[in-house]
Amino acid sequence: MRSSNPVFSRRGFSRDNGYAGFNTAPQAGGAAVGAQGTNPYATNPYATNPYAQDLQQGAPPQAPVTTGRMTMDDVVMRTGTTLGVLVVTAALAWALLPVDDANIGRSYGIGIGAAVIGMVLALVQSFKRTATPALIVSYAAFEGVFLGVISSIVDNRIASGAAMQAVIGTLAVFTAVLVAYKAGWIRVNRRFYGFVMAATLGFVLLMVVNMLFAVFGGGDGLGFRSGGLGILFGIIGVLLGACFLALDFKQVEDGIAFGAPKEEAWLAAFGLTLTLVWIYMEFLRLIAILNSND
Repeated sequence: MRSSNPVFSRRGFSRDNGYAGFNTAPQAGGAAVGAQGTNPYATNPYATNPYAQDLQQGAPPQAPVTTGRMTMDDVVMRTGTTLGVLVVTAALAWALLPVDDANIGRSYGIGIGAAVIGMVLALVQSFKRTATPALIVSYAAFEGVFLGVISSIVDNRIASGAAMQAVIGTLAVFTAVLVAYKAGWIRVNRRFYGFVMAATLGFVLLMVVNMLFAVFGGGDGLGFRSGGLGILFGIIGVLLGACFLALDFKQVEDGIAFGAPKEEAWLAAFGLTLTLVWIYMEFLRLIAILNSND
């Protein structure tokens, strides 16, 4: 299975990455046996081991590999580092790039420039076959500048307190999805994956069409980002972000279970950061729309 997150569809979180499995060997019945007995993932048609090399029939099993593998602590530390850099640069941008009438043009230009650089860095990392910590941290830094500027604009000129509300909303969604996933209330399978991918494709296409109408026709295009439709699409955007989180949690869980290399924790951190930024931006946009309609 490939995640909807472009980061997790690259080398570290894809079926053909060439890494040996985590102490697994093929058995006659198709199950894989590890140090503790039958691997429960072996009978799950969705959770095929993305870190196992294809073994020809009769070939000797891979030697056990028990060191240098990704753990949950690795993912937490790398994610904390990436988000920490993003938060620090966002705070600095908020403080050093004023958005009053005299400076908003310059600050907004710097924010957009940072967003473009961050997007380029994200695309470069997404299409690399290995994690590059410097790229990931640099992406977080530039994305933080953009978020700091855009959050300051919304908070100071549209809706006071919007940034904090968006942060609280993002944390609430993250916590809710994590609890629901761990409790088994969210079942990430092929059907779930297909639904999320189809919904995301439709959502993105509608946003692109709306943007084109706005650019060439003026105004807000088809109105997908204002009024009642804007609120509806803002809610859909948050829900899609929640679905991305569930897919990300599944990929991280499988990576740990199947013995992903330790450096893949950076890819996990990068993917989770992209998803959290998506959710935060949708909340911020939704709050701005709600306040502009008052």
